[in-house]
Formats: sequence, C-alpha cells, structure tokens
Amino acid sequence: MPSFSRSIQTIDAHTGGEPLRLLLSPMPPVPGSTILQQRCWLKQNRDDLRRFLINEPRGHADMYGAYLLPATTPGADFGVIFIHNEGYSDMCGHGIIALGKLLVELGYIERVSPVTRIGFDAPAGFIEAFVQWNGTRAGEVMFRNVPSFIYQRDLVVKTAGFGAITGDIVFCGAFYYYINAEQSGLSVRPEQVGRLIQLGAETKAAVMAQVSIQHPLEPGLNTLYGTIIDGPASVAGADQANVCIFADREVDRSPTGTGSSGRAAQLFLRGRLGMGEVFRNESIVGSVFGVKVTEQVKVGSFDAVRTEVTGSAHIMGYQHFVLEADDPFPTGFLLRSST
Repeated sequence: MPSFSRSIQTIDAHTGGEPLRLLLSPMPPVPGSTILQQRCWLKQNRDDLRRFLINEPRGHADMYGAYLLPATTPGADFGVIFIHNEGYSDMCGHGIIALGKLLVELGYIERVSPVTRIGFDAPAGFIEAFVQWNGTRAGEVMFRNVPSFIYQRDLVVKTAGFGAITGDIVFCGAFYYYINAEQSGLSVRPEQVGRLIQLGAETKAAVMAQVSIQHPLEPGLNTLYGTIIDGPASVAGADQANVCIFADREVDRSPTGTGSSGRAAQLFLRGRLGMGEVFRNESIVGSVFGVKVTEQVKVGSFDAVRTEVTGSAHIMGYQHFVLEADDPFPTGFLLRSST
C-alpha cells in the first residue's frame, strides 16, 4: 500500500464556467477574531494548503478555491476565504454564487423554500446570498455585495504594448481598473485571450506603479486585484461582454460577480444606468450575470451604491487528493510563460 502524508477532500463547482474548489476536509484551527486576521494567519502559516489545492498538477494557473470557516460576526452563517494562483482574494462574487448552490443543494444549511438566505463573513465585508430552493434543487443565487464606488476616474496609464490607456479604478469588494477593449484594438473574444491577458497585466502593473490604493474604512483592503476589460456583447440580451484579468494573469471565465457590481456602480455614478435597472453582463465564454443598483450610500467621502448580482452555478464532482510521502512536488508548481 502507498504511504500518504496528506489526504484532502474537495467538491468542485463552476459559476458561468469559472471553477470553485471548496475544501471539505476539516480546516486546521485558524486563530483570529476577524476573517481578515484569519486570512493573514493562513497566508503566513498554512499557505502550503492553498498551493496544494491550486497549483499544478492538482490544479492549474486559472484554478480558484475557497475555505469555509466559522462565522465571526452576528448574522453570518459562515466565514469564507477565497484562494487563487497568487494568494487570497478580498471578495469573490462567482465564489459566493457557487457556495450558495453547494451549501443549499447538499444540505449544509437549513433549506427554506422558495429562497434560502446565507450570510458570509468575507474579507471585504458582510455578504448575503439568497438561493432559490424548490424543495428538490437549488437554482439561481443572488448576492448583495458590499458598497461599490469609483476610487479614481479617468486614470491614464502608459503601457509598453498598447500605449496610453484610460480607465476608472473602482472598488466593488476588490479594487479593479476598468477599461474598454476598443482603445487597445481588441475585443472580448476567446481567440484574443492572449492579448487580453497581456493588456490586463500591463495595465495592472502601470496602475500599481502610479497610484497608491487604500480603502477609506478598512486598512486591509489596499491592493489592485486586476483589470476588467469590456466590449460589445455577443450573446442576445446582454448589454456588454467583459473579462477580468486578476491575480497573476488569471482569466475569469465568469462575468465576474464583484466586477459586475463595480460596472453597475461605475455606470450608475456616471449617469448611464438607472436605479433598479438590470444590467446583463456577459463573460468571455458567453455566460451572463444580471446586476442592479439598489441603494445609494456613502463610503467615507465617496459616493457609493449597493448592488445585487444574480447568476447560476453547477456542481462538477468530488475530489480526493492524496500526497505520497516521496512526491517531489508536495505543494505543486505553476508552469507558464512570463508574458
């Protein structure tokens, strides 16, 4: 019999094509009274677990995952920490949608018809998800995001491959740089994904070199997560197509849940989307989320909005990963080009 030094079970789902690998095996004790403190501890002390689940050969450069932890605030049912190829996310909309589907479908929370509510403590703040439940199957998931706002408007950065690019920095659970693909001569299509990755990486680096980012209320939210690139839709009924290039050049296959919140906020605050008007956001693979602005609020000195995002997730299968004691890649690796 082989000798295993690690044995871990997960369940894999996808939201609009974007994966979510949820750890089912018990988490090691994670100290900290807040989810941000717990995320910091995991990063410093147990990053081997993230790398084991995300990296090749068990995962890949575009893999995404999540840990569920006990709630730390009133009204929450779970804490959640999201993981990816570079580290840990502040917030993840597609992940919340997938978790809503998984937790209700598999009976990990008391199911209520026609809609089951789940509260999450996420690093970006408190998130509520509402999962359709017909007594047999979990359906669409809607989540109420943390407030979104435009952090900096009309920021121009210079890139080596695309020249000057103009966009807005928006916070929507994470900070993104929002740009239109046409100014770089591109469109949001699968066959252009290589150039879109290059555009996202170059603009992210340029923004980070030029702008100091800091959430006005939470010191732990202070990094640019990625670039969101939009263009004309190709799916009937969609208002636009977009792709998010985040972390270390990772490509979101979904329309991006947090990114859809930010786009709705950006359009509303620029007078191009009405209160309660549903905006349909298409991904690079043709999946669609609906998003609407539901309330105007303030975040520090920033005009902000609350949004609701709706999408669907699907379960793909269970994984049981093991590690042989003499495996030369105990935490895996990522093999990809530098450009």
